[in-house]
Amino acid sequence: MADKHVDELSGVETTGHEWDGIRELNNPMPRWWVWTFYATILWAVGYAIAYPSIPLITDTTKGWLGYSSRAEFTAEVDSAATLQTTFLEQIAAKPVTEIDADPTLRTFAIAGGASAFKVNCSTCHGSGAAGGPGFPNLNDDDWLWGGNLDAIYHTIAHGIRDDSDADTHFSEMPAFAGVLEPEQIRETAAYVVSLTGTPSNPALVEAGKQLFVDNCASCHGEDAKGNREMGAPNLADAIWLKGKSEEAIIRQISTPRHGVMPAWTARLGDTTVKQLAIFVHSLGGGE
Repeated sequence: MADKHVDELSGVETTGHEWDGIRELNNPMPRWWVWTFYATILWAVGYAIAYPSIPLITDTTKGWLGYSSRAEFTAEVDSAATLQTTFLEQIAAKPVTEIDADPTLRTFAIAGGASAFKVNCSTCHGSGAAGGPGFPNLNDDDWLWGGNLDAIYHTIAHGIRDDSDADTHFSEMPAFAGVLEPEQIRETAAYVVSLTGTPSNPALVEAGKQLFVDNCASCHGEDAKGNREMGAPNLADAIWLKGKSEEAIIRQISTPRHGVMPAWTARLGDTTVKQLAIFVHSLGGGE
């Protein structure tokens, strides 16, 4: 007892440790804390017995309850796959208009279509479907071949200018470089620009208008608002696929570029194509 040190202020014995004149009081842990600690030990032992937890050489203990997180995950995946199969069978059996009218199927189709779009379509149309030079924006209301569900489905299924599909959309703008004189092409371009803006030389517009009527109106219409049956774009809406500058329009009239979209049914199957059509239509520009 003589060797024991007692703190003068608290009257509590110290542990005997001292550091730089500081001593530690030998206060015992609160009983509730001690019993809680014992309870956690008992809980750990019980958990190790009930659940797989102790590693062996090639496996682990299975646990008294026989629980397996891997088996639980597999069951959840199988359940989801079964539900997906049910939805996919319904989508395969229905036209796109009926799928779109069913809220549950529509939600499922949009999710599936969004996934298929990212893998197969985003390389051309962009991850947000906003398109780019030569690749249409699928979010707006400008559609070359029609923007309702059936039209979008047909375009995705059979493509555009895809020689491998007999039902593909096909139309080509002729090259006017050998038909019109360079000055006439500039006049025609000036008129086309005047529909939505101001050409570099407004004096060419009147002559260009007549050239447009004589050479372009049969496809684009006399009002230049296009013809979806032929895939002829609307030239009066300020939405341009191949470039909106006057020089770009001159190039397109002289030696037009023609894009090719693959027919996706043979690659993805009709069910996925329907989901893609529902997704694209849901982006906001679908009619």
